Amino acid sequence: MTSINALDPGASPLDYYGYELRRLRESAHLTQRQLGDILNYTGSMVGQIETARKIPTPEFSVRADAALGSDGLLTRLVQLVLRSQLPAWFQQVAELQTRATGIYSFETHMIHGLLQTESYARAVLGALDQSNLDDRTAVRLARQSIFEKDEPPIFWAVISEAALYQETGGRDTMRGQLAHLLAFETNPRINIQVLPFSAGAHAGLQGSFDVYRFAGDPSIVYTEGYGSGHPTANPDTVKDCSLRYDHLQAAALSLRDTAELIRRVMEDRYGEQLA
Repeated sequence: MTSINALDPGASPLDYYGYELRRLRESAHLTQRQLGDILNYTGSMVGQIETARKIPTPEFSVRADAALGSDGLLTRLVQLVLRSQLPAWFQQVAELQTRATGIYSFETHMIHGLLQTESYARAVLGALDQSNLDDRTAVRLARQSIFEKDEPPIFWAVISEAALYQETGGRDTMRGQLAHLLAFETNPRINIQVLPFSAGAHAGLQGSFDVYRFAGDPSIVYTEGYGSGHPTANPDTVKDCSLRYDHLQAAALSLRDTAELIRRVMEDRYGEQLA
């Protein structure tokens, strides 16, 4: 167990966060339990965050900043903490997502992480490994904060129809996940198209990929394997995948038809069943 007295704020962003939280709490003359009561968390949770044994969430950080009058310090720090908790091979990709002005994704079998609900993300991340699942889920969901920036990226997702039928996490989870996709229907910056089974052979048969576009920098293509990610700015690869994406968008259902299909799948496959 980490001793708070021995906590080194320079050891990691998580340690620095814990150190600052403790400093701010003590300056406010609050015990861990008192602060927990104010934030609607347990004192034990506050203690675990202060000792770098628990990863703070953005929600916790916003509440703590308000309670401690810290002018958004913890809210700023939590983004560094969450990024540092990503697998080393994915940290560069998270940075690319943060800087991108446009993200164009094709998924063959599941919903993209930037569009996942909490329960869906837990099911995906816990499929083979249940360790630290709460923290890993929180870290994944925190990446979605890029849509809350003053200038969020344009996000375009082409999703294989198979992802709608792959019952990830159970019926309730899928119903919630599909409802979440429909919630973006009126958001012009987040666009979702389904590539239907009827499209047959298509330009994405080699697998999922993302194209990240930037203001003033070359585009990057990202593909992913088991435990590894592969970003590349190779011009030939970027040109090839950009062309493939154009064809995938052309073969996919329109935004309106996509929403209609999602509603139909929600009702027919994941709707409430009478006994």
